[in-house]
Amino acid sequence: MEPGSPDIPALPKDVLIVEDDPIIALDFEDTIFGFGVTAVRTASSVARALDMISERTPDFALLDVSLIREKSFAIAERLDALKIPYIFVTGYGADAGVPAAFSDKPRLPKPCSSAALQAALLGLAADPNQR
Repeated sequence: MEPGSPDIPALPKDVLIVEDDPIIALDFEDTIFGFGVTAVRTASSVARALDMISERTPDFALLDVSLIREKSFAIAERLDALKIPYIFVTGYGADAGVPAAFSDKPRLPKPCSSAALQAALLGLAADPNQR
Protein backbone atom coordinates (compact mmCIF):
# COMPACT_ATOMS: atom_id res chain seq x y z
CA MET A 1 0.00 0.00 0.00
CA GLU A 2 1.13 3.54 -0.70
CA PRO A 3 1.23 6.30 1.92
CA GLY A 4 -1.90 8.38 1.58
CA SER A 5 -4.09 5.40 0.68
CA PRO A 6 -7.12 4.96 2.96
CA ASP A 7 -5.27 2.45 5.15
CA ILE A 8 -1.93 4.28 5.38
CA PRO A 9 -1.73 7.88 6.55
CA ALA A 10 -0.01 10.47 4.41
CA LEU A 11 3.11 12.26 5.51
CA PRO A 12 2.75 15.98 6.18
CA LYS A 13 3.64 18.17 3.20
CA ASP A 14 5.33 20.97 5.18
CA VAL A 15 7.50 20.27 8.25
CA LEU A 16 9.11 22.86 10.50
CA ILE A 17 12.27 21.75 12.32
CA VAL A 18 13.32 23.82 15.33
CA GLU A 19 16.89 22.82 16.16
CA ASP A 20 19.88 24.95 17.18
CA ASP A 21 22.59 22.48 16.14
CA PRO A 22 23.07 22.94 12.36
CA ILE A 23 24.40 19.41 11.82
CA ILE A 24 21.47 17.80 13.62
CA ALA A 25 19.03 20.12 11.78
CA LEU A 26 20.55 19.15 8.43
CA ASP A 27 20.35 15.45 9.32
CA PHE A 28 16.66 15.79 10.27
CA GLU A 29 16.02 17.78 7.09
CA ASP A 30 17.72 15.21 4.83
CA THR A 31 15.92 12.35 6.54
CA ILE A 32 12.50 14.02 6.29
CA PHE A 33 13.03 14.95 2.64
CA GLY A 34 14.01 11.31 2.10
CA PHE A 35 10.57 10.25 3.35
CA GLY A 36 9.00 12.27 0.52
CA VAL A 37 7.99 15.41 2.43
CA THR A 38 7.96 18.27 -0.08
CA ALA A 39 8.78 21.26 2.17
CA VAL A 40 11.10 21.29 5.18
CA ARG A 41 12.03 24.53 6.91
CA THR A 42 14.48 24.99 9.78
CA ALA A 43 14.63 27.57 12.56
CA SER A 44 17.30 27.76 15.25
CA SER A 45 15.50 30.11 17.65
CA VAL A 46 12.06 30.64 19.14
CA ALA A 47 11.68 34.05 17.46
CA ARG A 48 12.57 32.71 14.01
CA ALA A 49 10.28 29.70 14.41
CA LEU A 50 7.34 31.90 15.43
CA ASP A 51 8.01 34.16 12.43
CA MET A 52 8.09 31.15 10.11
CA ILE A 53 4.80 29.85 11.56
CA SER A 54 3.23 33.27 10.96
CA GLU A 55 4.54 33.35 7.38
CA ARG A 56 3.27 29.86 6.53
CA THR A 57 1.69 27.43 8.96
CA PRO A 58 3.42 24.03 8.84
CA ASP A 59 1.57 20.72 8.80
CA PHE A 60 3.89 19.30 11.48
CA ALA A 61 6.80 20.46 13.64
CA LEU A 62 9.80 18.83 15.25
CA LEU A 63 10.86 20.83 18.32
CA ASP A 64 14.20 20.54 20.09
CA VAL A 65 13.35 21.17 23.75
CA SER A 66 16.55 23.06 24.62
CA LEU A 67 17.75 25.70 22.23
CA ILE A 68 20.64 28.08 22.90
CA ARG A 69 19.61 30.05 26.00
CA GLU A 70 15.90 29.26 25.52
CA LYS A 71 13.32 26.48 25.47
CA SER A 72 10.88 25.74 22.64
CA PHE A 73 7.70 25.82 24.76
CA ALA A 74 6.43 29.14 23.33
CA ILE A 75 6.49 27.48 19.92
CA ALA A 76 4.58 24.49 21.29
CA GLU A 77 1.94 26.84 22.73
CA ARG A 78 1.52 28.53 19.34
CA LEU A 79 1.27 25.17 17.55
CA ASP A 80 -1.32 23.96 20.08
CA ALA A 81 -3.39 27.10 19.45
CA LEU A 82 -3.25 26.39 15.71
CA LYS A 83 -3.95 22.66 16.22
CA ILE A 84 -0.69 21.72 14.47
CA PRO A 85 0.80 18.38 15.55
CA TYR A 86 4.37 18.37 16.82
CA ILE A 87 6.85 16.24 18.66
CA PHE A 88 9.59 17.20 21.08
CA VAL A 89 13.09 15.86 20.48
CA THR A 90 15.64 15.92 23.25
CA GLY A 91 19.01 14.56 24.11
CA TYR A 92 18.23 14.84 27.83
CA GLY A 93 16.14 11.70 28.27
CA ALA A 94 12.51 11.24 29.25
CA ASP A 95 12.67 13.88 32.00
CA ALA A 96 13.83 16.79 29.85
CA GLY A 97 12.28 19.45 32.06
CA VAL A 98 9.10 19.51 30.01
CA PRO A 99 6.37 21.46 31.86
CA ALA A 100 3.26 19.59 32.98
CA ALA A 101 1.22 21.35 30.28
CA PHE A 102 3.19 19.40 27.67
CA SER A 103 3.69 16.12 29.54
CA ASP A 104 1.26 14.30 27.25
CA LYS A 105 3.05 15.39 24.07
CA PRO A 106 5.14 12.79 22.28
CA ARG A 107 8.93 12.87 22.49
CA LEU A 108 11.78 11.30 20.60
CA PRO A 109 15.30 10.92 21.93
CA LYS A 110 18.26 12.47 20.14
CA PRO A 111 19.62 10.73 18.26
CA CYS A 112 16.60 8.82 16.97
CA SER A 113 16.31 6.28 14.21
CA SER A 114 14.85 7.19 10.82
CA ALA A 115 12.14 4.59 11.40
CA ALA A 116 11.10 6.21 14.70
CA LEU A 117 11.02 9.64 13.10
CA GLN A 118 8.96 8.42 10.16
CA ALA A 119 6.54 6.62 12.49
CA ALA A 120 6.11 9.83 14.50
CA LEU A 121 5.42 11.88 11.36
CA LEU A 122 2.92 9.34 10.07
CA GLY A 123 1.24 8.75 13.41
CA LEU A 124 0.87 12.33 14.54
CA ALA A 125 -0.16 13.63 11.15
CA ALA A 126 -2.98 11.08 11.11
CA ASP A 127 -4.04 11.33 14.79
CA PRO A 128 -6.50 14.19 15.35
CA ASN A 129 -6.19 13.68 19.13
CA GLN A 130 -2.59 14.93 18.98
CA ARG A 131 -3.65 18.25 17.49
